[in-house]
Amino acid sequence: MRLAIMVGAKGRGSNMQAILRACKSGRLDAECGVVIAPREDVPAVSIAREMGAEVAVISPDESHYAEALLDILELERVDLLCLAGLTRLLPVEVVRAMPGRILNIHPALLPRHGGKGMYGLRVHQAVLDAGDKVSGCTVHYVTEEYDEGDILLQMTCPVEEDDTAETLAARVLELEHECYVKAIQMWIAHRYGIGRNASL
Repeated sequence: MRLAIMVGAKGRGSNMQAILRACKSGRLDAECGVVIAPREDVPAVSIAREMGAEVAVISPDESHYAEALLDILELERVDLLCLAGLTRLLPVEVVRAMPGRILNIHPALLPRHGGKGMYGLRVHQAVLDAGDKVSGCTVHYVTEEYDEGDILLQMTCPVEEDDTAETLAARVLELEHECYVKAIQMWIAHRYGIGRNASL
């Protein structure tokens, strides 16, 4: 099974690293065909290359963005596309070309605290402002709208009384690395009908 990881311009690439490590260690029965980044100077690019991953830089500002994405996904024979730190919607053409084959991770328990503009510390501050006692992360299927796809897996952690957006973010990020890899395992099991997690 071949997957691709698509990173955003602002992320640190930690979820990308977790997925790449899981592929290298054999925890995931998959290989990463390519890491797709919007710019060469994104921090995740140098990290991906240091970890031995192929990198394709495709700017969302170019006129044939959707076509370029579809070309690289076809060239690399990608079965599953994993978004990691992407804060903009994928082109509709890409979503429609890969139904049920694109995953994203969100740093809150959807459907709460999702939608356009809800990323990074904004999400965790929204959790605190709402007085939620529990937070966590959600791996979901990607659709044409922000954070509205079916949920594949969620993991939770407590919200402490003295939490700030930063401390809550750090706690949720630890969960994200475990949750994303486990969700990909579930997807593989379901897709190929193997393992105890084959029923979703």
